Amino acid sequence: MTDIVSKEVRSRMMAGIKGKDTKPEILVRQLLHRNGFRFRLHQKHLPGRPDIVLKRYNAVIFVNGCFWHGHQRCHLFRLPKSRRDFWEDKISANRERDGRKRKALLELGWRVGVIWECAIKGKTALDHTKLMAELLGFIQGDERSFDLTGTHL
Repeated sequence: MTDIVSKEVRSRMMAGIKGKDTKPEILVRQLLHRNGFRFRLHQKHLPGRPDIVLKRYNAVIFVNGCFWHGHQRCHLFRLPKSRRDFWEDKISANRERDGRKRKALLELGWRVGVIWECAIKGKTALDHTKLMAELLGFIQGDERSFDLTGTHL
């Protein structure tokens, strides 16, 4: 199947996709800040440059887009029909890299949380009170690893 837009238009569209400071990431940061948490962003010295670093709690948080990180059984993730091999390879590589980052951070003693896009937006999103309660449970708890998805999983 061929693309429905020209290469130039597709290139411009893809260039507009942000890797950090996304709307879901900003929402999580705002919730944390409103609740008195202070944190650092995208610390280069940590594996994977976590989106949020809560040093006081020895915790890091990644805010993952369901499409780009291949969130299984999620309504926000569907492989494109065009260039399927390319996308399967890309998403698979992203998943493998995510696993390596998580493992490296855990080995360094960090607690690792992942908040999936579907927990923040779309038809399965949690309300902000529930989202913050889940975040508090992870940050102030002792779980080594945490994944927060929308209500469908």
